[in-house]
Amino acid sequence: MKFMKLGTRLDTFYTEESTRTVISDVPSDLTIRVNDIIYLLHKYPLLPKSGLLQQLCSESEEEDSSNITLELQDFPGGEEAFDLCAKFCYGITINISAHNFVPAFCASKFLEMTEVVEKTNFVTRLEVFFSSCILEGWKDSIVTLQNTGRLLEWSEKLGIVRRCIESIVEKILTPPPKVTWSYTYTRPGYEKRHHQTVPKDWWTEDISFLDIDIFRCIVTAIRSTNVLPPQLIGEALHVYTCRWLPDITKSRPRESSTSQAENCLDRKEKILETIVNLIPADKGSVSIRFMIRLLGLANFLGASPVTKAELTRRSGMQFEEATLNDLLLPAQSSNDHNTSYDIDLVKTVLESFLRHWKRQTPTDENQSIRLIRKAGKLIDSYLQVVAKDACMPVQKVASLAEALPSIARPVHDDLYKAINIYLKEHPDLTKADRKQLCHVLDCQKLSPEVCAHAVKNERLPLRTVVQVLFFEQEKSNRATSRQLPSLEKLQGRQQTSEIREDVSKLTLGSDEKPSKAKGNRSSTPSTSGLHQRSDGKLQLKPEPSFKRREEYRSRLIAKEERDSPSWPETRMPVSYTQEITKSNRFPSRAKAASFFYISRFYSTICTSPACKMYSLFCLAQWVIIIGITSLHRDYQPSQNSLSQAS
Repeated sequence: MKFMKLGTRLDTFYTEESTRTVISDVPSDLTIRVNDIIYLLHKYPLLPKSGLLQQLCSESEEEDSSNITLELQDFPGGEEAFDLCAKFCYGITINISAHNFVPAFCASKFLEMTEVVEKTNFVTRLEVFFSSCILEGWKDSIVTLQNTGRLLEWSEKLGIVRRCIESIVEKILTPPPKVTWSYTYTRPGYEKRHHQTVPKDWWTEDISFLDIDIFRCIVTAIRSTNVLPPQLIGEALHVYTCRWLPDITKSRPRESSTSQAENCLDRKEKILETIVNLIPADKGSVSIRFMIRLLGLANFLGASPVTKAELTRRSGMQFEEATLNDLLLPAQSSNDHNTSYDIDLVKTVLESFLRHWKRQTPTDENQSIRLIRKAGKLIDSYLQVVAKDACMPVQKVASLAEALPSIARPVHDDLYKAINIYLKEHPDLTKADRKQLCHVLDCQKLSPEVCAHAVKNERLPLRTVVQVLFFEQEKSNRATSRQLPSLEKLQGRQQTSEIREDVSKLTLGSDEKPSKAKGNRSSTPSTSGLHQRSDGKLQLKPEPSFKRREEYRSRLIAKEERDSPSWPETRMPVSYTQEITKSNRFPSRAKAASFFYISRFYSTICTSPACKMYSLFCLAQWVIIIGITSLHRDYQPSQNSLSQAS
């Protein structure tokens, strides 16, 4: 940092109580009062350099006055600044730097120590130093602006603030490779990277030391150039906020009722609202973590509703970028519940996100679904953390869980975990509270593992456990119904082929082979299709239409597998069944086998209720025929004996 040395004489000023005096052989003839300090000085070194003192002395001179007393009211910079001007007049050595330039320049202007009064006067020397040293340096300009706070009106009037801001903005817009001046950069890890180039945000820490009004002017000037990206502007706002506003993410700020604390809160509120107004409109210029932190500060400091609404809107627009740590803000004010986490703030931001999500019309619908499901997963993770808070009301947890639409949770496993944690940490919940908490849980969206856990969970309400069992049984039934048709078709084909093979191999007599001659057929209807054996008994003779019936059966099987027809379409050919049952003397074994295979055939290939009914009907006929045949066989001999006796 540069400085300017003026004068060569030693400092001969000394102080006695509230009086400042110069060691000199010449008695004092000029008394000047600045605030509460009295200066005993001389006219000969001061009047030639100060136009104001010349005017005041000429107006207050008296005939016999050997000592003139002047009072300088509202002197800029106070006694420190007047000391510098007086020492300059006496030729005493002084050092001018960015730390004392502002009061010295304002005081010299007030005393009219200009070039008009004397060449190379104090004002002239200070202007040269300001232009050649302060404005050319980076930190000199920063320090000069820092010292304009007490003399802001004078500094603005004299152009100090404007010229310093212009110099600072010009240096900020300089490309990083061309930065040759020193700057402050204390970010973690930067010490290990000294060999690398200048960081793009090298200027953010230095300007964070400035007053909020000057900081606002610098940021506004930078934004008006459209040279720097919005992310750099956002980083500068973040650094300034970290320096001047409390970090609510670590602890709850202390509340105080003193007037000094109230003034401090007012100042912080002003800083907060200024920061919010300076945030670039571009999405992503600041992080969601920073935005949520500002919203928490706004609630704590009692910011205006406009500020809160803007922060809520901006936070909702970037909610998909949030992580779990971003949401874990401590509660900012003591309330009846004294909770550890600010769940109301998270719900407010979530509702803003949902409003924004519903309004947007994305070109990719899958992207919209991904956003809402990411938010749902984040909220469920947040609920698992806040559920461990012993003071967290069940109403707030249930309200936050219900805020999400159903599409946000394709699976409710994480929500179940959060509910289970809350029930475990709050064993004294009433039955109504448990029902309210579990009401948001959709048992149909639980995985089998979670369902198994829920069934054995004694903390859950009985109604919820019953729902889990019911929907789990429904899932099992649906899965079985999906697998059964394919399995039945496969088994049906195998069993049908076996039945066909058995029917083709079926023989009803072993003594004689059926005759192929047409003349051997009986002309009577009762013996149609039968062949007379040598022992006088009848034997079933294969009919020529057997292949056609087999083809008909194949077509029937294919149709049954295709459209599962109703009762009338699944009957066997009536002619074939009547053909088998016409003869009362037909062997019971043949009839039994025929109806057995018919019933087995239909029970195998049929899946519709009508076909099942018909297979049972065939089976019943099989049982009846066996009984009638046996009765007929018993009745036949007795009838023959009666005829012989007659």
